[in-house]
Amino acid sequence: MPGPHPFRRAAESKDLDLLAETLREDVVLHSPVLFRGFEGRDTVATVLTHVSATLESFSYTDELAEGNTVVLRFKATVGDRELEGIDFLELDDDGRVRELTVFMRPFSALNAFNEQMKARLQASEG
Repeated sequence: MPGPHPFRRAAESKDLDLLAETLREDVVLHSPVLFRGFEGRDTVATVLTHVSATLESFSYTDELAEGNTVVLRFKATVGDRELEGIDFLELDDDGRVRELTVFMRPFSALNAFNEQMKARLQASEG
């Protein structure tokens, strides 16, 4: 069985440069809270930088891979809320992430995550 996908290794080590390298130039990130996706490597890398800073005690607990699909299950905390989720990666033929869809639960933790992300993204724009 091959080792962990480079996206997982980069996220676990918080190596944001390596994380960006695992993404296609035209990658799309589907957030658990926004209808529209984030598009493009630079934009997605910036969003993931804020996600990394928002999620505490982040760790992947499982990885499933078949063909061009990788599913990474994770646990983290946001403030006093425990959160779990899935990063669903759709890869191109070179193994780079073409689409990343993030699922999170429970709703109370997702709300806490959303509030912190909004504050971070607004601060980075202003």
